[in-house]
Amino acid sequence: MRSAGSDLDLDTASPVSIKILIAGGFGAGKTTLVSSVSEIRPLRTEEVLSEPSLLVDTLDGVEQKTTTTVAMDFGRITVRDDLVVYLFGTPGQHRFWFMWDELALGALGAVVMADTRRLADSFPSVDYFERRGLPFIVAVNCFDGAKRFQPEAVRTALDLSASVPVVLCDARQRSSSRDVLVTLVEYAIRLISQSEMMTRQ
Repeated sequence: MRSAGSDLDLDTASPVSIKILIAGGFGAGKTTLVSSVSEIRPLRTEEVLSEPSLLVDTLDGVEQKTTTTVAMDFGRITVRDDLVVYLFGTPGQHRFWFMWDELALGALGAVVMADTRRLADSFPSVDYFERRGLPFIVAVNCFDGAKRFQPEAVRTALDLSASVPVVLCDARQRSSSRDVLVTLVEYAIRLISQSEMMTRQ
């Protein structure tokens, strides 16, 4: 903006931050995705699985898992000087779901990480974001040795709307995780634009 009587250009644009949730079942790859794409060393709140927790956290299909997120994961991506993306990984176990409402405040949308070996674990996340009206996509984490399914088969199994994107990914790979986030942002912006158009009519 140019002020009156001045040759100086004043940049008054405020920095924009985008908040994205990474949700899904226990062991689906939430922490891995945040770690692979974050530009900073991600904040993790992982603890070693204890004997008592094994009584409530079944390891069927993820027998090699030894830790679990007990609060949240946090990562950051600077797209440019005035645009930063903040990633919040939610805890997967039911006993930590009380934190989800706080984490969801102000979020643009969410990624639901899905593991086809334990696909039923994705339902609580899908149900939560559908009830809240928060845009979300499903990212199927392709684990080594797990049977591969086409996105449409996963969509049918999770009873998702035809408009909800379902993508395959490898949460260990930065480029794959980045593509997941881009898909979510594009989808969320499209929904927002459609909503604004309907409001004007």
